[in-house]
Amino acid sequence: MKISNIIATASIALFVCVLFSCKTDHSGKSSGNGEIKSDTLTKHLKPFRPDLPTIGLLTYNGVLQSEVFATSDVFAKLTEDGRQLFNVVTIAETESSITTEEGIRLLPDYTFANCPKLEALFVPSAYDMYAQVHNNKIIDFIRQKDKEAKYMVSNCAGAQLIGASGIADGKRIVTWIGGGKQLQKDYPNLKVQDDSLVTYVEDGRFSSSNGNLTSYISALNLLEKMTSAEHRKFVESYLYLDRLKTWKQ
Repeated sequence: MKISNIIATASIALFVCVLFSCKTDHSGKSSGNGEIKSDTLTKHLKPFRPDLPTIGLLTYNGVLQSEVFATSDVFAKLTEDGRQLFNVVTIAETESSITTEEGIRLLPDYTFANCPKLEALFVPSAYDMYAQVHNNKIIDFIRQKDKEAKYMVSNCAGAQLIGASGIADGKRIVTWIGGGKQLQKDYPNLKVQDDSLVTYVEDGRFSSSNGNLTSYISALNLLEKMTSAEHRKFVESYLYLDRLKTWKQ
């Protein structure tokens, strides 16, 4: 091919590239063919930072999503001056998506095999815990993370997984309202509290709640312990919890 032909071909290719670039909308809107070229919300995403403590949220099929979302709601909030304090990750047995009790599908960030080091592990519940309590991989994962995590938290019937793992033997614990007697029978080494009177209990590095929306209590209490009372107050205001306290029909 002659030099002149090569130059002509290159010029045409360059013109096409420039023309295409000029038609591309970098504002995050469609360029006309229906394709989104950029995500305008990317700036709000929180990257995983190895220098920050990591909060792990155990997930599995049938999990109550309020007990997962409550914790992420609390720990994912930035400080008042815009600093990220924690990594918040979901963990499941495999990479496959899990389906919550409410029918929402979630894709876990990590599996039991590649889960990073955790500062705290939150163990939520399902309405039927039989499959989870009899899943040795889940129980072994809880035992494994108990050796490295500074805090372990159960919400609602997640207390059954804590009981099955044996990591909180001799510790005070509370479960869902109405489930305490059976929990004590199944795991006699636990000091099960009266769930008709106790919403949240803390015993050393272990804490637990009745679950569902009271999972916010266990998350906020641990948040205050890991940060400050001032940051907890800021997060509560961010979540409009004061409106719930004064809510009337």
